[in-house]
Amino acid sequence: MDGSVAIVGAGIGGLSLALSLHARGVPVTVHEQATELREVGAAVALSANGLRPLAELGLLDELDAVATEPSELIHRGWRTHDRITGFAVGVDGSYRARFGAPYLGIHRAEFQRVLAGACPDGMIRLGSRVESVVDLGDRVELRLAGDEIAHAAVAVGADGVHSRLRQSVAPGSGPVYTGTSGFRGLVPVADVPSLPDPTAIQFWMGPDAHLLHYAIDPDAGRINFLAVLEGPDEWSGGAGPQAVPDGTLAAAFGGWAPAVREMVTAVPQSDRWPLYTLPPLNRWSDGRVVLIGDAAHTMLPHHGQGANQSLEDAAVLADLLVAPEARTGGHAAAFARYERLRRARTRKVQRSSLVTSDLLHLPDGDEAAARDARLAGLDPWLAWIHGVDARESTRALPVG
Repeated sequence: MDGSVAIVGAGIGGLSLALSLHARGVPVTVHEQATELREVGAAVALSANGLRPLAELGLLDELDAVATEPSELIHRGWRTHDRITGFAVGVDGSYRARFGAPYLGIHRAEFQRVLAGACPDGMIRLGSRVESVVDLGDRVELRLAGDEIAHAAVAVGADGVHSRLRQSVAPGSGPVYTGTSGFRGLVPVADVPSLPDPTAIQFWMGPDAHLLHYAIDPDAGRINFLAVLEGPDEWSGGAGPQAVPDGTLAAAFGGWAPAVREMVTAVPQSDRWPLYTLPPLNRWSDGRVVLIGDAAHTMLPHHGQGANQSLEDAAVLADLLVAPEARTGGHAAAFARYERLRRARTRKVQRSSLVTSDLLHLPDGDEAAARDARLAGLDPWLAWIHGVDARESTRALPVG
């Protein structure tokens, strides 16, 4: 493909795409409406499928140095500290050996710092709000706040769940509230003395709620948690988080295991976040505009794959934009193949995340017991997500 690429959004997907394109000699500008880079949320879990493309960009050692590799993946019930399942991750090196990259828990600010720090000066434009994108046939015109105009060969919407650019591709589409919501927190390990296996990534499952947590930082000194509750039935008052009465979270987990109660009360209660999914789009591109990450396939966080699927998208799209078919067939050929390669994969992960939400919130009884028994098959289940090489069919493409 000839010409420059404009990326809207300096989140994980946008920055990783920018770096992948820059490494291939494509001129890139990232437009970020915020005046400083700051990630929403406390931390992110990076699995091997997302980290492999970053390793190929030479970033793995730097990420490894500021993150924690979980010792195990553990599921527990809600009443006690008893294990239901346990699978080795970093404790014996088996995960890294099997999948060719580690599993890391990292603070989002550190992750974004590493990505942004690898971008050359001038690539990221802060305070650059894209109001609309117009396809002029031979290029796109980005209309920015303040009446500024910018041009590029193509525009990439990496602007998240409430994407503006999505309306250029699929007018009227948007995320759907799932009827579940979450609270986030960062807790010093020392403030959760009852917690078994503090370096593990752990799911605590119970009626109408679950808690996921994992350690971050090089010394594994803090724990990031996401506590998910059923409800409210409807979300009103805006798309973002809302303040709720103090004690809401603590009350929801009042009868749970001691470590869970300690964790959710160790720090001030966060705002309550709505959890969204995005009904599958009929297309991910239109003309010279294409979507990646949450803008294309918002999914629930229960497989920890939102960021990782964005990283996969970015790596595949970068390969295709520099392949000979993009030079001969133009951007349309690259976009069409990108969507063919990514649609089934992301839909499968998205559907599984939706199903998992219900399974994590079962009350005690036969259904929960059957779920617990099925969790014994989790290891091969992990392989279909973490073991996939998204670039398998695009890495070897010649550069046009």
